[in-house]
Amino acid sequence: MPDTTRLIDAPALCYHCGQVLPGDASWTVLIDHVEHTMCCPGCAAVAQTIVDLGQENYYRDRTAYAASAEGAQQLPPELQLYDNADPRFALDEDSRESTFTVEGIRCAACVWLIEQRLTRLPGVDSAQLNVATEKLYVRWHSAACKPGDILGALHRIGYAAYPYDAGRHADQQRRATKTLGRQLFVAGLSMMQVMMYVAPAYLAEDGTLDDSMAFLMRWASLLLTLPAICYSAQPFWRGAWASLRARALGMDVPVALGIAAAFGASVIATVSGKGDVWYDSVTMFIFLLLCSRYLELRARRKAGAALERLQHALPASASLLENYPASRAATIVRAAALVVDNVIVIKPGEAVAADSVIIEGRTSLDLSLLSGESAPLPKNVGDAIPGGAINAGSVILARVTKRAQDSTLSDLIKLINRAGGEKPRIAQWADRVAAWFVAGLLLFALSTFCFWFLHDGDTTRAWPIAIAVLVVSCPCALSLATPTALAAATDQLLRQGVLITGPQTLETLHRASHIVLDKTGTLTWGRPVLQTVQTLGAMRADFCLQVAAALEAGSAHPLARAIVTAADAAGRENWSAGALIETAGGGLEGGVHNRRYRLGSAQFVAGITGSPPARELPEGVTPVYLGAEDQWLACFHLHDGLRPDAQATVDYFRRRGKTMVLVSGDDDALARRVGDQLGIETTVGGYLPADKLNFVQQLQRRGCLVAMVGDGINDAAVLGAADVSFAMGGGAALAQAHADAVLLNGRLSAVADSARSAERTMRVIRQNLCWAMVYNAAAIPAAAFGLLNPWLSGVGMAVSSAVVVFNALRLRRSA
Repeated sequence: MPDTTRLIDAPALCYHCGQVLPGDASWTVLIDHVEHTMCCPGCAAVAQTIVDLGQENYYRDRTAYAASAEGAQQLPPELQLYDNADPRFALDEDSRESTFTVEGIRCAACVWLIEQRLTRLPGVDSAQLNVATEKLYVRWHSAACKPGDILGALHRIGYAAYPYDAGRHADQQRRATKTLGRQLFVAGLSMMQVMMYVAPAYLAEDGTLDDSMAFLMRWASLLLTLPAICYSAQPFWRGAWASLRARALGMDVPVALGIAAAFGASVIATVSGKGDVWYDSVTMFIFLLLCSRYLELRARRKAGAALERLQHALPASASLLENYPASRAATIVRAAALVVDNVIVIKPGEAVAADSVIIEGRTSLDLSLLSGESAPLPKNVGDAIPGGAINAGSVILARVTKRAQDSTLSDLIKLINRAGGEKPRIAQWADRVAAWFVAGLLLFALSTFCFWFLHDGDTTRAWPIAIAVLVVSCPCALSLATPTALAAATDQLLRQGVLITGPQTLETLHRASHIVLDKTGTLTWGRPVLQTVQTLGAMRADFCLQVAAALEAGSAHPLARAIVTAADAAGRENWSAGALIETAGGGLEGGVHNRRYRLGSAQFVAGITGSPPARELPEGVTPVYLGAEDQWLACFHLHDGLRPDAQATVDYFRRRGKTMVLVSGDDDALARRVGDQLGIETTVGGYLPADKLNFVQQLQRRGCLVAMVGDGINDAAVLGAADVSFAMGGGAALAQAHADAVLLNGRLSAVADSARSAERTMRVIRQNLCWAMVYNAAAIPAAAFGLLNPWLSGVGMAVSSAVVVFNALRLRRSA
């Protein structure tokens, strides 16, 4: 047992690693109800994670302080507390996945290096680092890999990581931005001071600047360059060192080599008194490249702003009425601790902590984060309210229906995390090109140096030309071209109420040849109304309605809700159905008052009643039949109107040359009437889920790229099979989980908006890739021929990255 008193009471030591606390140490962690001070954010992050995992006994039972991360080559033992038993990692029996925050992300070079290192780790299926949100998504096999192995691999190449937490992630981003800002300030100050000392050498005529003054100017410039080299250039040194430790050629390697070569040659010239110095070029290059990275960092944050707002929308706490209705005294509790049937108070301006139902009061809710709609919606007693909505009215009491972890907003965040877990094909191609580009560039720079050295017989021109070649190249522009554009487009669509959850969504939608639409809930409102009940036998209409309502009481299908609503309006009896059997795409069979009934399509009900009676249906209605053994009882006529934006959406895709297809489970004649009304070329009705799936697969076998828009559980299989798919925001959760995009605002026209955004996004990506390739193809040979000096090469590299980023940010504006 360690000397616990010494560990806890020593005021000058870090509670985690035992190092002396710096004077300005402000990082604290609550451990066993006591605030303990840490020496750095890394120790604080690890300690907080240990607490989050419920492993405080690590500190009670330890025999020594944790190993310092400084200079460590192995994973600190405390990170082994992450194991596959932690429920946050579970995916299925064998696979695990999680989202991690990685500290120290500087640019696309870090993204490439981390992904390359983790994909080599045994048991890791995929590792994707989102450059816009700076979050790492990893999927692995539990038998071959543990979370500690992943964190250890990152630690060995110089990155600290921990499971994603919105608050800690935001703090880390703020610290990174401040640090980069300070480095930029120091580099700019060094550059200006160095320029003052080198200006006389540039302006003086030959012989007018004596040797002693030139000697003094050089030494002054060297001293003023040191802060930029030792402090401001740290991102490049660390990035290059991390790449070399991982035995990979990252994009920071040529930058670091260029800085080191220019500074090293200048120091040698200063000490020997012979040759040229490039202190001004070194400081200017560092400053300009940091400017580019700072602007790139701000742009990436803007591109992922809407996604981050969702991550922070769920409140950390809630006001719980523990003894309601006996007492209205509220207790502040963690939102994660809420359970079903808890009663909570939601005050004006507060976010709803979990999906709930209002039990007292009336208010208006701001659902802009969830649906993109800015106008508050009125809510009364009995109305369901989603977690993450903002109370824009008065105080209400609500009963929790789902835990905070399972709330509507939490589900959306899970979909967002899934979206960041993979990269589109075009981004993968750009990353592969950039990786080979760095290796080729180093060989080319070496060849250029050798050529000019052999040509001139000395290094007078060979050295600066080789430095210019290293500096002028811009592999980061290649890697930034696609992810920055996709992040900006995703952010803009999310603000319009479209949540992109698939990596290939925009790219595939742009190339889709066929747009396949469901009818109920997609082209129509999905809120049918019972018009009439047509009796087909001796049973009264009101009795048939009560039987149908008993069978449909537990169903979420729009047609079922319409029948139940009509029965409620007529005074529904408290009848219950037993032994229910649901047939997808057919209907329900169950027992009411010891008699078996079937409710659904004519074909389904005919299975126990025989052939249906020949009767004409009114135009535009959906029939739902009720029958018992050998007896047809009733036909319910339901009507569902077209969405007002259905025609405009169909017309938009037709003008773009897409083939429009309507596939419905409803009666074929009804489906064809809707298709003819909208001018859809191909319409088929009466299709079961398996038929819809087979139809889409047949199109794909013919070489068609299929985009599917659907709603409801019946569409889940076909949404998953389509090349790209959209689920209506009000649809079943299972359908949304299989879709590549969710229309949170419930507007069908949002599919057309997504197509417009996809077209603009692909155009911007092509522009970015074209610019990156043309720039490098022109700038590198120009530098190799001596037409660009090192500082001008630095300007070119900084501008190249900035052009790519700011061109992508145009996508954040609505078309």
